[in-house]
Amino acid sequence: MPPSVRARPRDPRGYPVPAITPWEDGQPQFALTDYQRQADCANGRLCSVCNRLMPRGPVWRVVGAGESAAIAEALAEGRPYRNLAPTPEGPGHRACMLYASMVCPYLARPNARRGVSAEQPDELTAHAVRGAARGGTGAVVGFADYEYAVTSTQVLFRFLDVVEFLPHENAESHLPELEAELGGRSTGPRPR
Repeated sequence: MPPSVRARPRDPRGYPVPAITPWEDGQPQFALTDYQRQADCANGRLCSVCNRLMPRGPVWRVVGAGESAAIAEALAEGRPYRNLAPTPEGPGHRACMLYASMVCPYLARPNARRGVSAEQPDELTAHAVRGAARGGTGAVVGFADYEYAVTSTQVLFRFLDVVEFLPHENAESHLPELEAELGGRSTGPRPR
C-alpha cells in the first residue's frame, strides 16, 4: 500500500477511503464520487486517491475495457490516443492508481460487477449501472497531462498523450510494478 494511501481515513473494516469518496452517516460510499472533493482535487492538482499534490508531468488513471481496447488499437497502429469524450474519472499518482486497480473489485477483475448505479446517469455515466461487469482488459494508463472543467454539476477530464500503457485482465499482474514503484526501483513510465 502506498504510504499516502495508508494515511487516508479508514472505514470501519479498516479499508482506506479515496479522496473523492463521499461519506454518508459516517460510512464511505465507495462506488460514488463526491462532486466537491473531485473539484478540489482537479483545481489543486491533487491525486483522486490520496489527496496529495501531483507534480507537473505524467498522471495516471485506471481505464475499463472499452477505453483500454481503444488505446491498445491506437498504439498498435502508431496513432496518438486522446480521449475526446470527457470522463468523470480523475487522475492520480502512478503508485496510487496501480494500487487502486488491484484493490477495487470492479477495476481488478473482468467478471466483477458494479454494486450500485451512477447517482444521476447521463451520457458519460449511463454505463455505470448496478450489475454491469467491467469485462475485457482494463489498464493503468499514464498520460503526459490532463485538462479538466468544473461545471455546476460535474467535473470532467480529458487526458493527453499516452506515456505508459499497462493492460490487465486481472490487476494482480501489476503487483511487481507497484512493489518496484514503492521500493524506489521504478524508472518511471515504460515505453509504449
